[in-house]
Amino acid sequence: MKKKIVAVICAAVMAMSLAACGSTEKNEGAAAQTTTNDGAQATANDGTDAGAGKSSNIDISGVKLMSDGVLSVGCEVGYPPFENFADDGTTPIGYDIDIITAVAEKLGLQVNIINTAWDGIFAGIDVNYDVVCSAVTITSERQETMSFSTPYVNNYQAVVVLANDEKEINSFNDLDGLSIALQKETTSDELMSDYKSTGTIEVQIVANEKVTSCFTQLQNGEVDAVVVDSTVADGYINSSDAFKIAYLDQSEPEQFGIAMGKDNTALQAAINQALKELEDEGFIKETSNYWFSGATEN
Repeated sequence: MKKKIVAVICAAVMAMSLAACGSTEKNEGAAAQTTTNDGAQATANDGTDAGAGKSSNIDISGVKLMSDGVLSVGCEVGYPPFENFADDGTTPIGYDIDIITAVAEKLGLQVNIINTAWDGIFAGIDVNYDVVCSAVTITSERQETMSFSTPYVNNYQAVVVLANDEKEINSFNDLDGLSIALQKETTSDELMSDYKSTGTIEVQIVANEKVTSCFTQLQNGEVDAVVVDSTVADGYINSSDAFKIAYLDQSEPEQFGIAMGKDNTALQAAINQALKELEDEGFIKETSNYWFSGATEN
């Protein structure tokens, strides 16, 4: 991505239904409470449960957590389909919510989802929460100050336009002379800012706090295109016929991981083992298939 930038969830089951990208109910699962920035709490139900209820013997005796028995998670709720609020406006749902809930279950922990603005989210690691699970791209720069789990998503950068737009876009160079929307402090932002600052193209960049604003601007005709993670583009396109992917840059794949403190090696090892078990059990694949298509590979 979001190269990007609490819910106490019962670790016995999973939760979820598709919201901003359309509401779809699945199997009943975990109950989740989320603490948002204003302290409001809500309960989540309905989710993917391919890996739910499967016990694990992962040793977490050496893991240090902000609160005993609870995995606290920083997450920017508002980046569908990774994390968003359900139709009730308070229930957290999405791919990342499912993944981190299942990881916590494997570790025998409750999960506390702390809704946090993307800008500055990493500064909260080991201060406000244990990890960040919010479509975070693993980069060499970030690895200098934090540790990551093994990747759980492959992603690309995509250009999204209106479905009836006949412009031919075969590379980012074809955005020359256009206006684009993107989310601030993301991979998309860095990429397009680099194209513009080097004079490669002349492009008007409209940077937003939320990715949802980008698609609203596109639909309202305020910008010509949105540059965004392919996984996010998939979610919007799968739920609406208003958009299409005009260009997918597969030359530079990105990988998303769960970010945590640089020295929290015990937690890193435990999370990696949980992700491996979830992959072997088919949970990650099923969850990915539910939330994404095409451009996401696991």
